This record gives sequence, C-alpha cells and structure tokens, in this order.
Amino acid sequence: MDRVKVVIINDQKAVKIPTGIRILLRRCCNAVIKLEQLTGEYEVNITFVDNEKIRELNKKYRNIDKPTDVLSFPMGSGDDYPTNPETGFKILGDVVISVERAVFQAEEYDHTLRRELGFLTTHSVLHLLGYDHENGGIEASKMREREEEVMTLIGQPRDIK
Repeated sequence: MDRVKVVIINDQKAVKIPTGIRILLRRCCNAVIKLEQLTGEYEVNITFVDNEKIRELNKKYRNIDKPTDVLSFPMGSGDDYPTNPETGFKILGDVVISVERAVFQAEEYDHTLRRELGFLTTHSVLHLLGYDHENGGIEASKMREREEEVMTLIGQPRDIK
C-alpha cells in the first residue's frame, strides 16, 4: 500500500491551530506521493513553530538571520531515503512551518490560513523529493505547477477563499 505517515508537532503558542488542519496536511502529503507516483510507505515530520524559532533555524542552517515561512530538511534523495526501523517506512524528512508567518501570508495573498498551511506543506514535501525553485527557470515552473496540481486535488485551488 502506498501511503505517508505524517507526524505533526505543535511547538508554538502564538497561533491556535484551526480544526481539521492535521487532516488537511496528511491529505497534502498523500497527494504529493500519489502525483509523484511513488510506491511504498513514507514518513514526513511536520513541526509548527513561531517566527523566533524559525529565524533561529534559518540562521543556523541557511545562514539567513530572519524568519521565513517554511524550512525543509530532506533525509535523502531519489529513491535513497533512510528507513525508520520501527515502522519500515522511508523517512522523506522534516518540515518546519512558522504558523505566525503563515497567518501573515494568508492575509497578504487573500486566502485562508487553511490554504496557506496546505500550500506550505505541499511546497516543502516537494522540496523533500528534490524539487527546487531557488534558481528560477524551468525547475521553479515545474515546482509551481506541481504545487497547484496538489492544491486542486485536495480541493484548495488558488481561487478558494
């Protein structure tokens, strides 16, 4: 069976996590796996933090001393991911989301926090699978197209408010 085990940890108190977000994020992860036609069982860890914590992580791992919306920490690449000895699932990696930043961006882009958290999760899982947008061009376009495919698949297309 192809599926994703999603472990979600709320390590912030700045924003109350809306009801149903955990289910939505699991749907996002599973939709990415389905669209990427991956077979097997996978694991993704998602942690909600505040702006200060994500700023610390951004500085430590990217040498950028400011908050960001999301960070992705892949555990492997291609088909080469470590296996969790307890579950046998391949560990794709960790996703860290600043919920404070997500609230700001939802307002900025005029959509719901629900859509923003779903988008950030989708974006990060694609990073865990090797997608990259940092240099722009065709790779960034492919990633953006995939993000919107997933968001549409889970019922959160761009125009939903």
